[in-house]
Amino acid sequence: MKIAVLVKQVPGPESTLPINDSGTWVDEASVTFVMNPPDNFALEEALLIKEGKGDGEVVVVSMGPDRVQKVIREGLAKGADRGIHIEEVGPIEKDPLLIAKRFTAVLKDENFDLVLTGLQSDDTGMGQTGVLIGEMLGVPTATLAVETDIKDNRIRLKRELESGWFQWVEFPLPASVSIQSGLNTPRYPSLKGIMGAKKKEIKTVSCTELDNSSNSQSVDKVFVPQTSKHSEVIDGEVDAAVERIVEILRSEIKVI
Repeated sequence: MKIAVLVKQVPGPESTLPINDSGTWVDEASVTFVMNPPDNFALEEALLIKEGKGDGEVVVVSMGPDRVQKVIREGLAKGADRGIHIEEVGPIEKDPLLIAKRFTAVLKDENFDLVLTGLQSDDTGMGQTGVLIGEMLGVPTATLAVETDIKDNRIRLKRELESGWFQWVEFPLPASVSIQSGLNTPRYPSLKGIMGAKKKEIKTVSCTELDNSSNSQSVDKVFVPQTSKHSEVIDGEVDAAVERIVEILRSEIKVI
């Protein structure tokens, strides 16, 4: 079985996030980058599937500048067989549709049996890439998988729904699945794995060779919300007090 795992490099949870001078993104010079935490669970699930079947190939695929090769190497150190780097030069692409088009162009050539993605990225948090890729590849797609079972070229998934409900779905491979965080315990790279990762292949594909259509979605401004404290004591008759509370909820807090 040939499995692709899409991983993203995002700012670490302990990293400072200063806004750049143009106000369009964070100043990367002050940021420490790590593998997107939800993608760790997708990678671990791919490795468990491969180990359970006794054979197969796990390929880590990531898009970004040169620095993303660090997270690709981390995936290789954990047990993935090789990596694919979709290299970006210049501003980092944030439009989910264009990102999915570029991934799809690479994935089509590889003929993967299964494409796994994390629930969402910790930076933009859009959670659309896996679903869009499944549609573009023309394969069955499922989200929020908390359990997987592969038999006879079919995959059976347990999906997490709202209010504590779950759903079992089954469909043929190839397929695209987004993995819910917490369904497994991601492993740490071993010393042997770290040393072995240095010899594993990372194929680089330039974004200029892929889809460069115009964005459907863009980020206009990134800023730190300004907060302020304000207290108001509401006195008077009950009817007047209720009327003032409703006015605050409607016009100031805007919850009704």
